[in-house]
Amino acid sequence: MPNQYTLPDLPYDYAALEPHLSAQIVELHHDKHHAAYVTGANGAIDGLAAAREKNDFATINQLEKNLAFHLSGHVLHSLLWKNMSPDGGGEPEGELKAAIDDQLGGFEAFKNQLTQASNGIQGSGWGVLAWDPTGGRLIVEQVYDHQSNLGQAAVPLLALDMWEHAFYLQYKNVKADWVTAFWNLANWADVGERFGRVSSLSVV
Repeated sequence: MPNQYTLPDLPYDYAALEPHLSAQIVELHHDKHHAAYVTGANGAIDGLAAAREKNDFATINQLEKNLAFHLSGHVLHSLLWKNMSPDGGGEPEGELKAAIDDQLGGFEAFKNQLTQASNGIQGSGWGVLAWDPTGGRLIVEQVYDHQSNLGQAAVPLLALDMWEHAFYLQYKNVKADWVTAFWNLANWADVGERFGRVSSLSVV
């Protein structure tokens, strides 16, 4: 069976996000950490296929957990690379700006909420701006690991990686400095385009 998931190419050179994010971190993060999640997701898919073929589901709980963990890691990292840009920073425009103003109290209020939510992650996780198709609104989420503490069906739009491998080589244990730096990289054009594609989604 062919692999279900592949590691996406970076949309820029390793050093393109400096000084806010070092080339060393980008290379290790993409080529090692993200690649490991892709490998893990494919391994879980293959394991589940083998279990179905043999009608042997003794390891089903572990396989399902592995798929959720690695696939979620792959999805969020794939967003992360596009959510950052050498030309990032500033504020969103257009329909995304209007939605943030209407639903999250304006850009500064939203920025403060996502900053605090990200800094408040206990252990490993992400701060995420997501579209909630149930309420038809933007929400901010704290994602623990890659997949827990999520609103069901919420679609991530902007993903801020708070795992130590995302910042430690440059920012050491001062993760708040990494969050501050991230706002200089935020690619609002990408987030706005993603918002335009999902804002009509409804699941209930």
